Amino acid sequence: MGKKRRFGRVRKLPSGRYQAHYQGPDGIDRPAPNTFATKTDAERWLVLKEAEISRNEWLDPDAGKVPFEVYAKQWIDDRVLKPRTEGLYRGLLRNHLIPTFGNFDLVDIREADVRRWRKERLGKVGQSTVAKAYQLLKSVLSTAVDDELIRRNPCRIKGPAPRSGR
Repeated sequence: MGKKRRFGRVRKLPSGRYQAHYQGPDGIDRPAPNTFATKTDAERWLVLKEAEISRNEWLDPDAGKVPFEVYAKQWIDDRVLKPRTEGLYRGLLRNHLIPTFGNFDLVDIREADVRRWRKERLGKVGQSTVAKAYQLLKSVLSTAVDDELIRRNPCRIKGPAPRSGR
């Protein structure tokens, strides 16, 4: 019989791969998001997860499973905005962000998705509009980071900040 782990557990699946489980700070038993080729890989993943919890950096893996469209509309509703600004934000959301990101869960939006979206938009509408839509996307996702729904904001386009134009 193997030595008992003090944090989490690993089991061998019929496929020969290994599955890791741990109890989150919320008391819920959680599986690793994927299986592992070796027991050592599964145990290493558990060590990292335990360290994340001990540093208070753990995020509920289900927290970011909120559709972008739902979160972004609520983000606008939660702000005190001038009517013109609110109209601008709702238009940018409806015309430029929801068609691409609306059905994505917050946790599933990646940097590459944002870069592809921006490049595609630049080919269809003015740079100023794209810059405003990008800033709105970045602000919404920054709030999702603050709300501990996602670990980091995927709006990380390198180089000078996109300009809104004149």
